[in-house]
Amino acid sequence: MGHRLSKIATRTGDDGTTGLGDGSRIRKDDARIQAIGDVDELNSQLGVLLAEPLPEDLREVLTAVQHDLFDLGGELCIPGHTMIGDEHLARVDGWLAHYNAALPPLTEFILPGGTRAAALAHVCRTVCRRAERSIVALGATVTLEAAPRRYVNRLSDLLFVLARVLNRAGGTGDVLWQRQRPEK
Repeated sequence: MGHRLSKIATRTGDDGTTGLGDGSRIRKDDARIQAIGDVDELNSQLGVLLAEPLPEDLREVLTAVQHDLFDLGGELCIPGHTMIGDEHLARVDGWLAHYNAALPPLTEFILPGGTRAAALAHVCRTVCRRAERSIVALGATVTLEAAPRRYVNRLSDLLFVLARVLNRAGGTGDVLWQRQRPEK
């Protein structure tokens, strides 16, 4: 495990650098810090979603994802360290299969919306896609394992599916995009 802070106001970042888990320092605008920040933002957005009333099974899934994202941030923070692996991917794939099985097939594109919880899940999905782009960008400059990139790719799919599940749990169906809509 990397270095742990015993105090928060360290002032060591006043020069525009930040410490990594291995003790090295890099600029705060480095691609690694962008990826870590996007994963952290996703985790925070999931925290907002978890503040909503949710079915208990979804709460357990999202809480497990938060822990995975903390591990993912740790992996990104400690160059060469691995924390996300095939077991994480298999768990997301299992959740996808489970929750997708109960949903009707899509016939149109879905707009973000419906219940507040579903809309928040869509916000999480879009932040997850940004985190994925940041991880891909980082991987273009340093060597990264494939599992973190694959994990966030599949997680964004899961968040889309969970938004649909949350709309059903809230008594609302999907909010469908209408190709032909009345002019106002």
